[in-house]
Amino acid sequence: MHPNDCQGERPHHPTRREVLRGSLFGLQAMAFADLLRAANPVPQAAARRVAGQPGDPLLPKAPHFAPRAKRMVFLFMHGGPSQIDTFDYKPLLQRDHGKPLPFAKPRVTFAKTGDLMASPFRFRQHGQSGAFVSELFPHVAGCVDQLCFLHGLHGSNDAHGGALLKIHTGSDTFVRPSVGSWVLYGLGTENQNLPGFVTLCPTLGHGGVNNWAAAFLPGACQGTPLGNASVPSKDAAVRHLRSELPPDLQRAELDLLQTLNQEHASARQQDPQLLARLQSFELAFRMQMEAPAVLDLARESAATQRLYGLDDPTTENFGRQCLMARRLLEAGVRFVQCTHSYKWDQHSNLEADHRKNAREVDQPIAALLTDLQQRGLLEDTLVWWGGEFGRTPTSEGGNGRDHNPHAFTHFLAGGGVRSGYAYGQSDDYGYYHQGEAMDVHDLHATLLHLLGLDHERLVHRYAGRDFRLTDVHGKVCRAILA
Repeated sequence: MHPNDCQGERPHHPTRREVLRGSLFGLQAMAFADLLRAANPVPQAAARRVAGQPGDPLLPKAPHFAPRAKRMVFLFMHGGPSQIDTFDYKPLLQRDHGKPLPFAKPRVTFAKTGDLMASPFRFRQHGQSGAFVSELFPHVAGCVDQLCFLHGLHGSNDAHGGALLKIHTGSDTFVRPSVGSWVLYGLGTENQNLPGFVTLCPTLGHGGVNNWAAAFLPGACQGTPLGNASVPSKDAAVRHLRSELPPDLQRAELDLLQTLNQEHASARQQDPQLLARLQSFELAFRMQMEAPAVLDLARESAATQRLYGLDDPTTENFGRQCLMARRLLEAGVRFVQCTHSYKWDQHSNLEADHRKNAREVDQPIAALLTDLQQRGLLEDTLVWWGGEFGRTPTSEGGNGRDHNPHAFTHFLAGGGVRSGYAYGQSDDYGYYHQGEAMDVHDLHATLLHLLGLDHERLVHRYAGRDFRLTDVHGKVCRAILA
């Protein structure tokens, strides 16, 4: 049972056949069925909380050193926003529109491109930092003095699937735990009544569940999805969150099931999949205590809902994700991801579609930054924005741009990063990284460092070797630390 499938909608007394088939525990399970059929009142003491028992991977853990951030939110722009049309201004690209690229293109490209194409969007400087931002992001432009731009970030794969996996797991070829799973594994969570890692409306393509999976880490470290990319965020909810069964009876069921399963597991060297399933039962039970209130956006003031754009059909969908993220973070969830999916892949019609995409997310992103700051949460909340790669400065079909993993832009805010700062760079046209620009492993090492985790010490032994998020790579970028 998964937290998305908390208790059933009405009491159900299973037959002996159902219990035996479902649990495979023989005569002991028959006793369980008899207990349920009897439905006698269960002492209130049976409704105890079992969270926090030794071995629970969600228990809070001490970081390796003093953290700058306690929690994290990833605003993922699925498809690959164009860095040269958003935050990485290139005057020479504007000047040389229509000319051939003055250096070689990559040996392998995703699609065929032609000559240089100027950005159709105006750039100007904002804030005391003087950061260049295109007209696509007027609300984010008002927050630039809170941001730390990472220019020239580079990955290793120019296909969406591999690039998503690289950003989310550190590997573009193998199944590995996601960033959120590593964070939860290293730190645990501050609220045992909620999942420690929640992903809102995630994509089911381009790696799908592997982008939020725990892989070989404990199963409880896997992300809990609310909805998916095909579900409007207003419908992204935990199904069957409220049960008509009394808590005492639910508690009794779980206690007996746990006893039987532990006996079953003892002969199987503590099967990790069975353990994860048991932990998911317990989490689903505990979520009934707190999740309904946390997930209820109607509890927010009208002013806050307007701030996030919930009153505008254009911004309402991503605005709900961002507001939900703030509520989850505030309630103690360690890692939250919001996904704007799958919209930023402009091989054609770049001007119209990038305008549309930016209008949907610009106000909600700025609202989240503003709201976190006003509530005193931004200081120890790490905000991370970006896509799986950027776009080429050369034209595809005259009005689009191809995938570009060789140089793209992300930004960070809060959580101990330098504000009003830009690190790294790309070439004069924004095609390749140059100088001391980060790669994805460096980014991951730095994110973990901000959370108080040493990426070289955060390891898990599996299949005879030690694994980590950064594999054998990565260095912390101390230049961006506040």
